[in-house]
Amino acid sequence: MDKVFNGQVALVTGGSRGIGRSIALSLASDGADVAILARNQERCQRVAAEIEQLGVRALALSVEVADYAQVEQAVKQLIGQFGRLDILVNNAGITRDGLLIRMSKPDWDEVLAVNLSGAFNLTRCAARHMLKARKGKILNITSVVGLTGNSGQANYAAAKAGIIGLTKTVAQELAPRGITVNAIAPGFIATDMTKGLSTEVKEQILNRIPLARFGTAEEVAAAAKFLLSPAADYITGQVISVNGGMYM
Repeated sequence: MDKVFNGQVALVTGGSRGIGRSIALSLASDGADVAILARNQERCQRVAAEIEQLGVRALALSVEVADYAQVEQAVKQLIGQFGRLDILVNNAGITRDGLLIRMSKPDWDEVLAVNLSGAFNLTRCAARHMLKARKGKILNITSVVGLTGNSGQANYAAAKAGIIGLTKTVAQELAPRGITVNAIAPGFIATDMTKGLSTEVKEQILNRIPLARFGTAEEVAAAAKFLLSPAADYITGQVISVNGGMYM
């Protein structure tokens, strides 16, 4: 039986762990060749090895997504190796939390550079190839805090809200060429990023989630697989919340 993504090539940023890793493995399990792009080369290579065990090709790319020249070179390398690019998942993200009054300018700048400018850099480079092919799918990972805001995360929330604006604008620009652009807004997902939260903070968060639990990276990956599949060909410019009812 044919797999959904047979013959397609996907690029997943921040794909070395957490949500990005789960999305990369999900796409690979359904037939896609997958390039993993992240800062940590060792973790990238580990996930690439997991992908190859699923019987598809993998490429590990150690890149700073905030650096346009590095991103451009990485996409060229991917095209040189695989010959095409069908799917882009912009998932790379960092946090540098702190109340606004205490937040340093470097902490603001770095989060915006990685989380928002990184998505712009990848989208601009990938879109060139998708426009020529007259098809493609782009998925941006935003966050529930991009919709609600969150005390102590002015930089992160601003970047994630920016991702939503970027998604809707690029969806309009690329739609005439058959390219869809959507976003997923995860709530609190059990990953390395949430592992460091104190028990007290976790309890406060759980009290705000109607389903009374954190989500899993696999649940976000399931939504991603749908939006990137032919079943979602008529969906673009949308933000799908995966947050246990936290924001409704």
